[in-house]
Amino acid sequence: MARRGSYAKGIAKREEILTIALDLVAVNGFRRTSIKDIADAVGLTQAGLLHYFDSKDELWVEVLKRRDAIDDAHDWQASDPAELLAAVVRHNAEVPGLVQMFVNLSAAAATDPEHAAHDYFQQRYDTGRATMAGQLREMQDGGRLRADIDTEALASIMLAVSDGMQIQWLYDPSRDMAAHVELIAQLAVTQAAASIAD
Repeated sequence: MARRGSYAKGIAKREEILTIALDLVAVNGFRRTSIKDIADAVGLTQAGLLHYFDSKDELWVEVLKRRDAIDDAHDWQASDPAELLAAVVRHNAEVPGLVQMFVNLSAAAATDPEHAAHDYFQQRYDTGRATMAGQLREMQDGGRLRADIDTEALASIMLAVSDGMQIQWLYDPSRDMAAHVELIAQLAVTQAAASIAD
């Protein structure tokens, strides 16, 4: 019985750590949030906090997964993949620290196959591209998108624009990254649909 209670407490503490870490990164930024900050906020030493994770990098991956789960549960009220992508990017502008974390890990450290976040990002891109390509194929089936459009290529381009605008926005927050992503996504979908009406 004691082991079961300890296990439940361990799960609860890990959840608390992830919630606090997500909040701290969102507010303070990725570079200004240390393991010590998180440990202090949850009443642990740094070593005690890392007892719940294999490494600092694994903690960051779990924070990103937590953010994804929250975003996945959100009702984005989008009628097509272009509108959905723009809505997500618009939301991201409200949490600059998480954008900074995502860009820092995805564009640099995690490109190394040995990095703890590598598999997470690879799977995230594979899943995101496949999901968006499937939505674009549904548009093709409904006559809203030309049949000759390579939906996977279009999905890849739309994701690349989204990620690229997030980088530009980190350098210059006055740039409306959502408006830029929305523009390119709408242009892509409109162009891809153009010959249907002709």
